[in-house]
Formats: sequence, C-alpha cells, structure tokens
Amino acid sequence: MPTYEYRCPDCADFDLIFEMRSVPDSVDCPTCAGTARRRMSAPRISATGSAAYRLIDSTKRSAHEPTVVNSPGPGQRSGPVQKYTSNPLHKKLPRP
Repeated sequence: MPTYEYRCPDCADFDLIFEMRSVPDSVDCPTCAGTARRRMSAPRISATGSAAYRLIDSTKRSAHEPTVVNSPGPGQRSGPVQKYTSNPLHKKLPRP
C-alpha cells in the first residue's frame, strides 16, 4: 500500500499508509490531535538497492559508456604461450 505524507500546522510532518481508494484529504495529527492536511510529495516507487535496479542501471550505463576491451595487436597472441619440446617422441603423440 502507498505511503502518504501529511502536514500538521502545529507539529511536524508525518506519514500514513492507506489504500489508494480510501485516502482522506485530512486526518487527525497523532501528536496534537489537530487537523493535518495531505501534502503533495514525490512518489516512492524506486527500490534502488535491489539487484534488479543495479542490473538495469548498469545496462543503461553500458549503452552510453561501454567498457574498454584491450585486445592484442596484429601478430600477437592473446592466450598463454604453448611450450614445444624438441623431443622426437612427442611428435608421435596425438594432438588435441
């Protein structure tokens, strides 16, 4: 259920939770029992700490700031160097 903010003219602001279909424009203040009116506030629809939002943010960021991938220049190997031996018996072994 959504959270709504109310402002009491004598006290501080406070939040209450109501169903969307039954939101009153004014309520009694829990501190002084005065009339508090509902105030306009930004919706709290973001859960930025969740893994889903982190994935969405990184996907959006990668569209504009792709990560730099270093590749070897022409004629250079990218993998580990294979070690060859000069032993003639190794030539008879099956190759992968």
